[in-house]
Amino acid sequence: MIMKNLRYFTYTLAIALMILSCQQELKIPEGDPCPSNDPTVLCPNAPVEDCPAGATKGSIDVSKFVAIGNSFVAGVQGGALFNAGQSNSLAAIINKQLECVGAPATFNQPDIKATLGWNLFVTQPFLANNTKPILGRMLLQNGTTPDCTTGKVSPKPTPQPYAPGVLEALPNPAFNPSFIYGDGSTKAALNNFSVPAILLGQTLIPQTGAWSGAGVDPRFSPFYGRFAYPGTGTSTIIGDAAAAGGSFFLFWYGLDDFFLYAAFGADPSKAPLTPASGGLPSGFDGQYAAAVGSLLASNANLKGVVANYPDIFLMPHFTSVTYNPIPLDAATVTALTSGFGGFNGVLDAIIANPTLMSNFGLNAADLTARKVTFTASCNNRILLNDETLTDLGPTFDYLRSIGAIDSDAKRAALVPYQKSRQSTVMDVFPLTTGSILGTPGTFGVLGVSEPVGDQYVIIPTEKAEITAARNAYNAVVSATAAAYPTRLALADINKTLGDFVAARAYVLNGVTITPNINPPTGIYSEDGVHPNTRGYAFLAGAIIDAINTQFGATIPKPNIGKYPATGLPINP
Repeated sequence: MIMKNLRYFTYTLAIALMILSCQQELKIPEGDPCPSNDPTVLCPNAPVEDCPAGATKGSIDVSKFVAIGNSFVAGVQGGALFNAGQSNSLAAIINKQLECVGAPATFNQPDIKATLGWNLFVTQPFLANNTKPILGRMLLQNGTTPDCTTGKVSPKPTPQPYAPGVLEALPNPAFNPSFIYGDGSTKAALNNFSVPAILLGQTLIPQTGAWSGAGVDPRFSPFYGRFAYPGTGTSTIIGDAAAAGGSFFLFWYGLDDFFLYAAFGADPSKAPLTPASGGLPSGFDGQYAAAVGSLLASNANLKGVVANYPDIFLMPHFTSVTYNPIPLDAATVTALTSGFGGFNGVLDAIIANPTLMSNFGLNAADLTARKVTFTASCNNRILLNDETLTDLGPTFDYLRSIGAIDSDAKRAALVPYQKSRQSTVMDVFPLTTGSILGTPGTFGVLGVSEPVGDQYVIIPTEKAEITAARNAYNAVVSATAAAYPTRLALADINKTLGDFVAARAYVLNGVTITPNINPPTGIYSEDGVHPNTRGYAFLAGAIIDAINTQFGATIPKPNIGKYPATGLPINP
């Protein structure tokens, strides 16, 4: 059910971003003492402002808030789970607001004990003490290549290396014993049971936390194994959370059931798309019912809030790489035009032969669109493989058999282009694609003379497939919340972020926020999908709105001006 690659994300991120170069002034109320020992929070714990008189909890019990969710709820930022990000997780920010209505200030999370964390977006061996420096969270750093249009060198998200031999983030207790979080009694006291980069189905099975499966069982996650004490495959995430004695919960697993598939370009060999229906064990509908039902069954008085899933194609991770980002000069265009002359000529010859077209089920418009062309400009399209195209291999074989293609070498040279075309505005490229465009491939330059593979592009049919799955998942979430009207609130994160993108900017608590990475206003961290601390505070406000509406509470929303956004670029 779960592919091997899903132990953690396995790709490199590096794409230049144009950003603002000025620092936004944060407007803090005059006279606010802003006491803080936490350098990641700009102005926390101002009782008068953060907890206004008259705040009420409505019909919920806040004596123990428990969070069960994805990497957002765990606190991932910049591609990693690290100390400062975890301390400002979505769950922790919500709990801080619940303190206004009586929740305990103590909110136990499985402390990661790593200053930079383990980068989930790059391939790194975790089963051995590798000699290469461990890569942690991303930060914006100045790049090296000038922008084709402006001539300026733009910053790019760059994983930060630990010093050689520093293993504090290595997810392997054999070399980093501190990676394991406490013991069974410690786990029982947890408030946050969130694990990055796993599917909903993994929350229900013991193999997810069984260290015996490290390196051999694709269902295993070291990020659950670290607090699944003793890690012998006898516990589950949902079981642990249900046993934690919570009085109110947030549940937000399921995003990775379609995000991971999309992030790998909808390549099912890299990450699966969970079927929306079919019940247990494989269907999203059955998995969601089992997870939420188990939580509610653990305590007849337990209430909670569930959240639906936003349109990831509105996030910077899927909007930053355009369909035509390749700069080429005149000399390169001349060479490429000559190089593709043979391929384009073969397509023209096929188009000119109606009998051949008919025999092989081809049409002129499709073949014309598959010809490769370039211009001396900053905006050339990406050469890619599209598995939905008619395979031209049989046609090329026929042409070789009759001598129209006059050598085996020329026929062999056409193999990579049997299902190739250049990109259109309808294609979507994950942010990761930007790191491989223009780099050497197997035989050419990726995206230019050599088509990029399935994992680097989401073609229109794949985007429609992902959107349909997300819509179906959201219908399951809505139906589940509707089935428990006195026990569950529904946070419509899909609408919250969709409205934000449509508005382009908000001014809240005296600061401007925008739905992008760009500091100082952007709410997304450097990986383009996980929010930064201010972004998590914004989402926390939407979830608190849902709680207030459903349960008659007046819990105050976070003051997002007290939470930092993504930092300005640094010089390495």
